Amino acid sequence: MPPVAIPDLTELREQIRARNGKRPKGPELPLVEDFPGPGGLTLRRYGHGEPRPVLVFVHGGAWVLGDLDTHDRTCRRIAAACGVEVLAVDYRLAPEHPCPTGIEDVAAVLRWARPWAVAGDSAGGYLATLACLRLRDAGESVPAAQILLCPNTDLTLSQPSVEEKGNGYGLDADFLAWAVEQWAPDYEQRLDPMLSPIRIPDLRGLPRTVLVTAEHDALRDEGEAYAKRMTEAGISVTYRCEPGLVHGFIQGMDLTSSEAAAAHERVFVDIRALVDETP
Repeated sequence: MPPVAIPDLTELREQIRARNGKRPKGPELPLVEDFPGPGGLTLRRYGHGEPRPVLVFVHGGAWVLGDLDTHDRTCRRIAAACGVEVLAVDYRLAPEHPCPTGIEDVAAVLRWARPWAVAGDSAGGYLATLACLRLRDAGESVPAAQILLCPNTDLTLSQPSVEEKGNGYGLDADFLAWAVEQWAPDYEQRLDPMLSPIRIPDLRGLPRTVLVTAEHDALRDEGEAYAKRMTEAGISVTYRCEPGLVHGFIQGMDLTSSEAAAAHERVFVDIRALVDETP
């Protein structure tokens, strides 16, 4: 893959924070608090003042962007709509902390919190499912469910939708290539099957899964292929591609798009169904 233009990461992070600050705040909840988690990671709890199933949420942002505040509204909405306690993870970002740091951070939180489920969007979905695989390979317990929204699953970026939808739909192929380089600076890492969920030989033992992609997303095909591979491995998978939507639709697009708002509701229904079906 040829080198791509290097964005000003400091400026990009500031732009994301500014954009987030303009969004309406999510629903009020009885309890929202930050506290230190394993290894000094900051966690944010969205609670109801009584015991509820715990869902660990891993934010997206191409491994280099995002924090607890960028996804605060999303976490609030999941907690309120699905009746779960959400525990958001402020994992360490690349390029300051390249792979596998983020995977290790999320795995540490899953090991510490022992949640009912783990969820993530985009790179957060990638980290969530690789953390589950890391726990599985160590012989440790994994959550009962995982919810993956427009996840990265292939560091080689070789799926057809990267070229088909990688220009003009918000998530461009050149930015993806740059982000992968920040996460996995060694080219050989990008070819390592154990760092691309779609290419891991054995996916048995993963949790029950909801995986949602979007029609106009460069990551669409790798998400669909990952859902298919998990199904072939015997994992119970609910898969859906949302028509007409783009990458990151879970992040505030309900405010401007009735189609995105309806897609959000379908995700909430999926999560509630997982809660009801889990012993």
